[in-house]
Amino acid sequence: MPIIKVLVAAALSVASSFALAIDARDRGFISLGMAEGEVLFKIGKPDHEAFIQDVKGRPEEKTWTYFPHSRDPQTLTIITLRAGVVANIERKIAR
Repeated sequence: MPIIKVLVAAALSVASSFALAIDARDRGFISLGMAEGEVLFKIGKPDHEAFIQDVKGRPEEKTWTYFPHSRDPQTLTIITLRAGVVANIERKIAR
């Protein structure tokens, strides 16, 4: 019985580290023109969200910031969305 628990714990650990690796790698595959929902699906919710323009009757403009990830510890990713579509992508080295 204890061996099964150890094996399950090891399998969960491997699966979670694999999920972290996919998340960090997928940030580099976000492209201009991609829909907001697709970005959320591929890399998840941002660590920080800021509105640049939120005026009634005009397209919403905002930035999503993804802080450095354990699998990519020096890269800060900033995505600008205009009317729900990726308009700009910045990947900066953060020290």
